[in-house]
Amino acid sequence: MSRMRSAAMVLSCAILTAGGAAAVLQQASGSSIPVADASVCRVDTVVLPWGELRYDTIAPDGSLISGYAWRKRGELMAREDSLSRYTTLTDSDYQVIAQELGVEVAAIKAVVRIEAGASLQGFYAPGVPVVNFDRAMYRRARATSNAKAPSSSHVPAGITSSYGRKEWSQLIAARKVNREKADMGTFWGMFQIGGFNYQQCGCASVQELVDRMCYSEFEQLQLFANFISNTGMLEDLRCKNWRAFARKYNGANYASRGYHTRMARAYAKYKQNETCGTEQSESQEIITETHENH
Repeated sequence: MSRMRSAAMVLSCAILTAGGAAAVLQQASGSSIPVADASVCRVDTVVLPWGELRYDTIAPDGSLISGYAWRKRGELMAREDSLSRYTTLTDSDYQVIAQELGVEVAAIKAVVRIEAGASLQGFYAPGVPVVNFDRAMYRRARATSNAKAPSSSHVPAGITSSYGRKEWSQLIAARKVNREKADMGTFWGMFQIGGFNYQQCGCASVQELVDRMCYSEFEQLQLFANFISNTGMLEDLRCKNWRAFARKYNGANYASRGYHTRMARAYAKYKQNETCGTEQSESQEIITETHENH
């Protein structure tokens, strides 16, 4: 399935703008880099395995002008993710998004730890993402289609947790009334992003968001990156302003549930692990609270 991520999020990619001596390398972020010999540089368009477009801008001597060497990077990530795309975010996955956002890997991991719980789980089974059906959000959703899921629709196979089966059962039942409303009234993946926020995630429709949520944990991570960038949360994460970030991400009750303090503690732990080069064991309590804002 071909998908192209939000251009605003691909901070490392660039396209070449011709113009002789005044030529510049125009980045997706809006800034530009002067290129002395732009007329003879080449831009290699790279389609990564999950459908995203990236660009390698190569100088005549073969050196990379800016960003990652995406052809090699994409091949490495494809090999890693082919074995773990439903179960594990790799270090490469985290590093890619951290560089795009200009944040620390430990800061992103802290949000994953609090949103996904100790399991750091984005899927119940291959292709079956973690969901949290919210009836209040479902009722408030404004669908553009009256399409219903087939009456034969059933809970996907492979879900072993009773909580997961319950949430998917509610989602399937709601889809049989109105599929779009049901998907918009559900929180998806390891970051528990509401389907009604599909546009803020860089998606053209809630169906696109669902498709990408079902594809891999890296897609869920990219959707999270798009979401916080398009909703004014990115600077808070960069600055580790956990109170401001949690207020926007988790809603008005963030303080009573301790989201900001838990994220701060998780960040400190991951940062310490980076310094020590170790991974410490965690409790297996999985956080399943309803999220108000995302």
